[in-house]
Amino acid sequence: MAFVIALLIVLVGLIAGFQLTEGRSEKGNYIVWGIITMIAFAPFLSFVIGVMYGIVVKNSWATSIMMYLSPIIFVIGLIILLLGIYKNDKGKYK
Repeated sequence: MAFVIALLIVLVGLIAGFQLTEGRSEKGNYIVWGIITMIAFAPFLSFVIGVMYGIVVKNSWATSIMMYLSPIIFVIGLIILLLGIYKNDKGKYK
């Protein structure tokens, strides 16, 4: 059941990302996707991947891959967010 809830949270985050970025500038898109990646994707997607990997290899200790995936995905989201914060909007000054 927890697996399904985590997948639903990832799906809701994906839908929210598309809805929030509609009509925004490229800078705004980077900021929104960075925040959604850090909040919705990092913990829940790493949980889903870890549980799936543990089921496939039939070893409960294999789910500890979550401890490595969550910070990696979080840092990717942080990089996307920082790209959005420090990106210049060239179309704004024309």
